Amino acid sequence: MEDAAVPRKLWEHPSPESTQMSRFRTELELSVGRKFKSFHELYLYSIRNRSEFWEFCWKYFQIIHRGTYTAVVDESARMDSVPAWFTGVKVNFAENVLFSRRLGDTTGKEDTKVAITEIREDGLKEVVHLTWGQLRSRTGLLIQAMKANGVVRGDRIAVCASNSMDTLLVFLASTALGAIFSSSSTDMGVKGVLDRLLQIKPRWLFMDDFAVYNGKRIDLRPKMKEIADGMESISEFQGVISQPRASSEPADIQSIPRTETLPEFLSKAKGKDHLEFERVDFRDPFLVVYSSGTTGQPKCIVHSVGGVLLNAHKEGRLHTDLGPESTACQYTTTGWIMYLSAIQTLLFGSRVILYDGSPFVPDARVLIDIVAQEKVTHLGISPRWLHELQRATIRPRETTDLSSLQVVTSTGMVLRDELFEWFYDEGFPAHVRLNNISGGTDIAGCFGIGNPLSALYVGGCAGCSLGVPVEVFDSTIEGGNGTKGIPVEEGVPGELVATSAFPNMPTQFWGDANGKKYHGAYFERFDNVWTHGDFVSIHPITKQLVFHGRADGVLNPSGVRFGSAEIYRVIESQFSHEIADSICVGQRRPSDTDERVLLFLLMKGGVLFTGKLVDRVKSAIRSELSARHVPMYIFETPEIPTTVNLKKVELPVKQIVSGKRIQPSGTLLNPGSLDYYYRFVEMERRESKL
Repeated sequence: MEDAAVPRKLWEHPSPESTQMSRFRTELELSVGRKFKSFHELYLYSIRNRSEFWEFCWKYFQIIHRGTYTAVVDESARMDSVPAWFTGVKVNFAENVLFSRRLGDTTGKEDTKVAITEIREDGLKEVVHLTWGQLRSRTGLLIQAMKANGVVRGDRIAVCASNSMDTLLVFLASTALGAIFSSSSTDMGVKGVLDRLLQIKPRWLFMDDFAVYNGKRIDLRPKMKEIADGMESISEFQGVISQPRASSEPADIQSIPRTETLPEFLSKAKGKDHLEFERVDFRDPFLVVYSSGTTGQPKCIVHSVGGVLLNAHKEGRLHTDLGPESTACQYTTTGWIMYLSAIQTLLFGSRVILYDGSPFVPDARVLIDIVAQEKVTHLGISPRWLHELQRATIRPRETTDLSSLQVVTSTGMVLRDELFEWFYDEGFPAHVRLNNISGGTDIAGCFGIGNPLSALYVGGCAGCSLGVPVEVFDSTIEGGNGTKGIPVEEGVPGELVATSAFPNMPTQFWGDANGKKYHGAYFERFDNVWTHGDFVSIHPITKQLVFHGRADGVLNPSGVRFGSAEIYRVIESQFSHEIADSICVGQRRPSDTDERVLLFLLMKGGVLFTGKLVDRVKSAIRSELSARHVPMYIFETPEIPTTVNLKKVELPVKQIVSGKRIQPSGTLLNPGSLDYYYRFVEMERRESKL
């Protein structure tokens, strides 16, 4: 494939030697006694000499810790055994956030520097700042309150809250004590939140009393009561802490059982605000995030404190060039892995902008206005946001001073080639680096990412993340227990896999005592190889990692990932007397700028498919999950395609409605059922639109 065309070059760093990646490369070259002529050579070294590479990283980044290790990792251990890294080392996430700022100061002399800026929807003039000193003091107060309320190492602390200072303080105070943090966003339905909480059994849930989004003020207290009632059977659960969000005064919560206000909770600290840090083992859990739930309840993915810290430094400092002079704004909810990405920016002494609200209120310029007002250097968004700017003919570089902006990071879905070109031809200044990344929840990091040493070309990610051994395997191999995968040539699309262990692999799934779910999620298809579920290729010349979409049935409208199983649970629990079965798939045709969700219903005998039924299904999904889960189209179907084991199959239907012609698999019980779905390639002509 060496004759592959080279895509259009869009950007090169004017002074690559000035970047943190370049300084790191120089130090590594001195350490190992060899030169790396390109980023790709550096990447190959990092995956072929993993112990040496990660040990150099550990020493280079100077993470606060105690203890020593005898080996970086057991090189003889199988990847699917999830080997331990840096055994003997003890670290604390919050301690590294609050003190490892590489500012040459851990004594408080620079405590007047702003660490956090909070901006709420349509409130650019009501900005709230928090200095490093205030952040330390308020974290210390919450630490002491948590201790007084019984929080100890290993407890789970959950939030259902906005992207706010209060949520950040819960994250820091929890992890300071060695507790395990978990977050959900306020737009999730009660069932979606309980599906998470009932598995991890938290000691406390911190929840906002109100939310503001898209110009609406939403009272969360009814949801708070339902969640509190739903947790009644969990003996570990002590109650809900209501965080005032609509005003400085806490809302009335007297009717909600086992609930107290945040000021009441903090009063237990009796004014003490000193910091304490429980250093835990490198691979100890500190964060639980969640899968999309395609095969039932969402999987509770457990990340280690050391793995996240080490990878955060590698990606944030080297790949993204964040530092003490940076100001970062990542648009995210607390229910997405990008919330971690936003918060861990503090590790480098950067100022973090917390934006709570819609990116389109009062209009699509709101984030651009924040960049200009706060002199943001690193902005994190989604392809959907770029598309909306393009559609509205908003050209930020023509109307706004973006001289401070250095990097725009895009993630959440495939970034179209047209948006790459629009970004530089019309949208943003030529000096800004468009950093397209992909990886996510499963590894709390990236497989594909940008870097300042490589030129940026149209399409995909500039390269792979250092130390993560990415390959592309033949996707036509069905796989199974013991099946060896076969790599394809560069340029040929296939399955994204990782072929050996790396530090930020999750250590376990919560509640998965024998590791069966973990193995099934990542190692079932190819022997001793992590299969991620993305359909990718590697450009043979530029070495770009190009993402062509999901290889499985994960739904991804506007970058909001969720599983079809979440929809099925609503249908089965509320419509079992009317609907016999259903199948839910994403549709993204070549001409589409975004994925849309289609839901097909198989009605029970004698029950009619009507517009009123569609409305009731829509309402139930919105209530139980969120407005973002509601399918764009709902249709009736005469038959659901299934395997001989009666498992319904989504991927063929997804491919068909996305405009592909497929050959039915021999494992299908009813291959003829697929013919029906071809008529929905142009569903705009049909009348059952929600």
